[in-house]
Amino acid sequence: MKKIDAKGVHFKELNENIRQALADGKTKITLNNVNGQYYIGTGLKGKDITINIEGVPGNDMAAFMDGPTIHVSGNAQDNISNTMNSGKVLVEGHAGDVLGYGMRGGRLFVRGDVGYRVGIHMKGQKRNMPVIISGGMAGDFFGEYMAGGVLILLGLNAKKGESIVGDYLGTGMHGGEIYIRGEVDIERCGAEVGIDDPDEHDLKTLEKYISEFCKDFSLDVKDIMKKPFKKLIPVSSRPYGNLYAY
Repeated sequence: MKKIDAKGVHFKELNENIRQALADGKTKITLNNVNGQYYIGTGLKGKDITINIEGVPGNDMAAFMDGPTIHVSGNAQDNISNTMNSGKVLVEGHAGDVLGYGMRGGRLFVRGDVGYRVGIHMKGQKRNMPVIISGGMAGDFFGEYMAGGVLILLGLNAKKGESIVGDYLGTGMHGGEIYIRGEVDIERCGAEVGIDDPDEHDLKTLEKYISEFCKDFSLDVKDIMKKPFKKLIPVSSRPYGNLYAY
């Protein structure tokens, strides 16, 4: 185990220290006193690498990452898992906006709330399906321009009658699946999506991914699955096909 104190360290130096530790054969790294440093884990490759973060990492954590696991003990900022290929990111607290932009694979699990434009331009791969789960609530444009993958929103901290998702849900969506725990107001949805009840296959998919989420955060999967879900799917594979003149 390699411990690195990030207090007052510029993000470039911190990331150089991480890469040097990996080059020295360390596969488990703990970062203490992280305070907004950018690009932690960006471009790293290797399934055996684990990075534990104490503090609040800055933007673009795990961007282009391919294999490692990053565990954040508190909150995290924006652009997590930008174009990530594989691996896992766990955030014990809340996370910011534009999570999983163009994400191609792996897992992003956030125990708390997430911000705006989560899952934007997410891509789907049959061999490595990208999955984002938030245990809390989400802002506007959840699943915007989504092209593949799975988004799950649980709303475990929501008050009775409170919407767990913002407006423009699934705007421009043309692939993938969105699952919302509880009811969904069609007025909050983009014109490109339809709302349905999950079928047997969907329920198996939900239980599979939520079981993994619950194991990571010590939650009760049976309790979460008691409340019904709604499934959002694209109603067009080319939502803006007639927008342009030729």
